Amino acid sequence: MSVPPAWLNLDVSRETMNDLTSFVSLVEKWNPRINLVSKMSVADIWDRHIWDAVQIADIVKFEEKWLDIGSGGGFPGIVLSILAKQLSPKTIFTLIESDQRKCAFLRTAVRELGLNVNVISERIEAATPQKSDVMSARALADLSALLQFAQYHLLPTGLCVFPKGQTWVKEITSAQENWSFTYEAHKSETNPDAAILTIKDIRRA
Repeated sequence: MSVPPAWLNLDVSRETMNDLTSFVSLVEKWNPRINLVSKMSVADIWDRHIWDAVQIADIVKFEEKWLDIGSGGGFPGIVLSILAKQLSPKTIFTLIESDQRKCAFLRTAVRELGLNVNVISERIEAATPQKSDVMSARALADLSALLQFAQYHLLPTGLCVFPKGQTWVKEITSAQENWSFTYEAHKSETNPDAAILTIKDIRRA
């Protein structure tokens, strides 16, 4: 079991740590079959994937309806729903993932960890609009494409949270050619070149 990093402001209970550790074990068990995370990053799964996802909850508060799109191996959706068991048990998470094998993994994690999560096995643009309060996505698409999904699935008053790599500044500049939005860039604690973008007031330019 890992220990919470010093920079984390959240109070992570023993029960939450046990659930995170169980989730790591599930990822390690399933990964050779369906490639949930890269083989190179499995050895560093806590910093590269778990704490990278956990830091989102240091930035964005839990709301009633949280949508995670392109959920893949459960980052950040499953990790955040584990935290919400302790911090915001009324928050309902919806995970949209088109890969049926990954959906099977996500549903296994939800069942075994007792999470308040719905898994939708559809393409993002084909799913019923979710009218979510918060929408997250990690390593899914460029910002312009993500804003298109947000306009479809997010409430007008909603907030997007997108972890982005070193190209985040270029992605914002490119997206501003067609979209109007307000944003904050929060420094990633797990990657000095990365940022976590929080975005709201989204509309076509």
